[in-house]
Amino acid sequence: MIKTYFYNHSEQKMEHDMDLRNVHEFLRSNEDLLWIDLYNVSNQELRMVADIFNFHPLAIEDCLHHSPRAKIDNYEDYYFFVFHALRYHEESDTEITTVELNVFVGPNYVVTIHKRPMLSIGKIAKVSLKSKDYMNKGADYLLYSIVDGITDEYFPILDRISIRIDEIEDEMYDNRMEEVTEEFLALKRTLILIRRVILPQKRIFSPSYGQDPFPIQEQNLPFYIDLQDHLERIADSTETFKELVNSALDTYYSIVSAKTTEKLNILTLISTIMLPLTFITGFFGMNVPIPFQHSGYETLAITFFMIGLAVWMWWYLRKKFM
Repeated sequence: MIKTYFYNHSEQKMEHDMDLRNVHEFLRSNEDLLWIDLYNVSNQELRMVADIFNFHPLAIEDCLHHSPRAKIDNYEDYYFFVFHALRYHEESDTEITTVELNVFVGPNYVVTIHKRPMLSIGKIAKVSLKSKDYMNKGADYLLYSIVDGITDEYFPILDRISIRIDEIEDEMYDNRMEEVTEEFLALKRTLILIRRVILPQKRIFSPSYGQDPFPIQEQNLPFYIDLQDHLERIADSTETFKELVNSALDTYYSIVSAKTTEKLNILTLISTIMLPLTFITGFFGMNVPIPFQHSGYETLAITFFMIGLAVWMWWYLRKKFM
């Protein structure tokens, strides 16, 4: 599916669903802006758009294959970006997945390519059908709006992860070791994936040697500064959550170790008490003549002696070692 949106600066109005064969007529003025959104298109349609704008084959190859990291490539006439949105499914086996977005940004055009629906793209497209709010400030502002929408989707995920950490910290005293360990490891995998996604995107928008990585109009600089702040907050939050998970996991293993030690102490105590009792029963159970073996009080005396010995050893060992 190919959707087109065109902002005519001279007439201050929006148009959409233009004929791509006449695309160069829409690119005559740098004040106009053309946005082409390609959703789940075939390779033939993608290469058709690439031929129209003369995109580099390496950039098209990146669009055809999954790119694991966000990046920016400068092709002089345009810039090529790779971003990733996150999809969080807590109850699924694959708890968190990524949705790749490829973006070409020229002086007066933006081309977005994605295989799965994206909330930020859908929101901007819906508004652009009726309003010029996203299209009248230049290609850099449209790019900011798209990435800002992707970034805003991270915050609910981080909020849910924070709640999950609190829940696991409360439950780790009661649940079985396998369940708690599995929860902790799932959270660690989720945080690692978020960091792997967010850190390259943060570097894209971080000024290098005081210069922006791609041209940004002065009027749009505050928006990118705000975007950098959001990315920094997300990166800091993931680092904090990672430390919390590691600390909670260490605490949980300490609790498990303490419980195991306590159980071993009880078993050792029982074994220590049973050792002399076993010796006594073994000694008097020998098939040889022993004193008082015909007396009826012998069994009672031995029994009471063993009970008293067991009680005394239990009291002494608890007082001495526990």
